[in-house]
Amino acid sequence: MAHAEKRVSTARGSKGRVSWRARYKKPDGTWGSEPGFPTKRTAERWGDEQEAAIRAGRWVDPELSRKHFGVWAREWMGAQSPRGRTTMNRWERLDTHILPRWEYTPLQDFNWFAVEAWARTLTCAESTTKDCVGLMSRILTGAVDARHLQVNLLYGRRLTGLSPAVPAEARRDDDEEGAVATPEQVLQVARRLGPVVGLAVVADAFTGMRYEELVGLHRENTLRRRRQRLDGGWFECATIHVHAEVGALAEYYKRDPDTGRRVTYRAFEPPKTPTSVRDIDVPPFLAGLLEAHLDTWPHQHVFTTPRGSLWWRSHWCNTLRPAADGREARPNARGTAVKEAWGPICPGLTARGLRRFHDSTQEQIGVAPVLGYEQMGHRYPGIKAHYRRPTPAMRQHRLDGLQSVFDRAMVNLGWKEIWESPS
Repeated sequence: MAHAEKRVSTARGSKGRVSWRARYKKPDGTWGSEPGFPTKRTAERWGDEQEAAIRAGRWVDPELSRKHFGVWAREWMGAQSPRGRTTMNRWERLDTHILPRWEYTPLQDFNWFAVEAWARTLTCAESTTKDCVGLMSRILTGAVDARHLQVNLLYGRRLTGLSPAVPAEARRDDDEEGAVATPEQVLQVARRLGPVVGLAVVADAFTGMRYEELVGLHRENTLRRRRQRLDGGWFECATIHVHAEVGALAEYYKRDPDTGRRVTYRAFEPPKTPTSVRDIDVPPFLAGLLEAHLDTWPHQHVFTTPRGSLWWRSHWCNTLRPAADGREARPNARGTAVKEAWGPICPGLTARGLRRFHDSTQEQIGVAPVLGYEQMGHRYPGIKAHYRRPTPAMRQHRLDGLQSVFDRAMVNLGWKEIWESPS
């Protein structure tokens, strides 16, 4: 049974101050204690409450509740097993924004007022701020599940409003500005990069593949055929298959469990979601470009560096950025190649921007939503997902629309070919 023990301080200057320590029986039969109560009755009452919670199966060890957030966050991260890039993004949120402020805060000291006030001081993108708060809430929910806390005071709370002291432009995310590349800009960037690298840009823009799916595409999954009945005949088109097991080239870093150091990791993995496993219908012009490319391409993966190496994300970015943003001329120098000056074509264009171009184009040409979702690798929402299916007529309409967008852009540019044949 819980009881209280009298404690008399012997510290210098305390003048024999008296306090009481609660003693209670823990689930494993050992005695737990909690010091610092002003009276015997409050100590006994607290001990009785602990034993009552133990009998009810809802007791939380006070020592665990005082564990530092940084310690628990690392335990929680070690127990998770999401896709590798998700893990990397979580560590970036923790290392850059969360742990510098909250690492040594006891779990029991978290409250919404303090977290919301801190979030409003961040100068990163608004989406990043919300990700940080959401990640903290998930970690504290894990603490509740692990019996480190009785309740997560962040659960279900919504971060609203930003501090007026933080300029809105300081929080802006480039991918939230709403700009969409034009077909002419896509083709101009592709021409600038040449028929090997530029083809990847065109394919990304007119198929909507994720970057990981694009660089992980194997030639065996390219230019397959779809054949379905349509109007008494057959609808046929070329397709790109996103493989269920090795459909994406994942690139991220892991944490060494012993040293905590980052270890770069890259491997072929399943796509992002089950709906990402799909066959993407390829418009006729792109099917022709891919067929000509594969006829002379000696490598197993369709979109690699000109030497056949798999793209690193940073290498791809450093290749795409100058072509879209422009660059200064680099004169001939020892050990470096001459580079001509490039003016800007579509500043800020990224792989995600090419995917945005595709989905926006689908909306522009009136692609049926159920087909648009399928081709992008998204899950169609609601109960209608069980009843609606893309039809061959929908597929033909989409391909005709994408072909017309390409043809019109070529006319506007005055081009007959994207890449001029060497004279």
